[in-house]
Amino acid sequence: MAKGFTQEQLANELGIEISQISRIERGVINTSITTLYSISKVLNIDISELFVCDGN
Repeated sequence: MAKGFTQEQLANELGIEISQISRIERGVINTSITTLYSISKVLNIDISELFVCDGN
C-alpha cells in the first residue's frame, strides 16, 4: 500500500493470483527468489526491503 499498489494491482503486474500475494504478505507461504525480485522491481524498491519487519 505504501507504494500505491493494491494486492490486485500487484498480482496483475506480476501475472500471479491475488491470493498468492496475500499468502506471501502474511507469511503463510514461501516464494521463490525470482518472485521476490519481480515484486521488488514492480514496487521500485531494493529486494532487501522485503525482509524488513516494521513491527506490525
